Amino acid sequence: MNRPVLLVVAHGSRDPRHAATVNALVRRARSLRPGLRVETSFLDFNVPSVAGVLERLAQEGVRDVVALPLLLTRAFHAKADIPAVLRQAPPSLRIRQAPVLGPSPLLVSALERRLYEAGLAPGDKRSTGVVLASAGSTDPEAIAVIADMARELRHTGWCAVRPAFASASLPLTEDAVRALRADGVRRVAVAPYVIAPGRLPDRIAAGAREADVLADVLGPAPELARLLLTRYDEARAETRALAA
Repeated sequence: MNRPVLLVVAHGSRDPRHAATVNALVRRARSLRPGLRVETSFLDFNVPSVAGVLERLAQEGVRDVVALPLLLTRAFHAKADIPAVLRQAPPSLRIRQAPVLGPSPLLVSALERRLYEAGLAPGDKRSTGVVLASAGSTDPEAIAVIADMARELRHTGWCAVRPAFASASLPLTEDAVRALRADGVRRVAVAPYVIAPGRLPDRIAAGAREADVLADVLGPAPELARLLLTRYDEARAETRALAA
């Protein structure tokens, strides 16, 4: 039986770094599983569009697709925007929407990778507080996931971890940095909990000016590429269970 096509659905951005980072991540996922067809699509701003890729797949005779939201939390885009686009797909396609990426231990590992690449070492954990800075959301479920991720990161040994947001929620990144300073934390690092560069990640970076360390976005981290394939496998397994 042919494996379903993995369709990665990214948000999109006017910032050209966003699409470049998404494409690099997808290339890494392809390299981890040769033979699996992986397509990239964007909800907005960039091409190819989700609708355009789905139409092309249908014309090629593809029947099964796993649509994977390239999102770290299950907020509006995963609950409304993506399902709405998928419902408009050609009727010949059987599409299953995979879970969003977060939360996951692989994301914790990717965050730590970026912190170490920014100059920290495992031995710095006891003296370093981390601001886990996400793009932000008004969705309570998404905010709760960020809090859960902060707790999971704290459990790896950092002396303190505080969630923060670039928009829509509080505290802002700069406020979380100052709060850690006020608590007496000797070294403060900001770990962006975002996949690709863009306007909100730039806002996180601006809010990290008073921090000692600013990690890079998650980007094409190997842990993130593995997580794409994990979510694909989970969606396939669920499909098979429902068909049994």
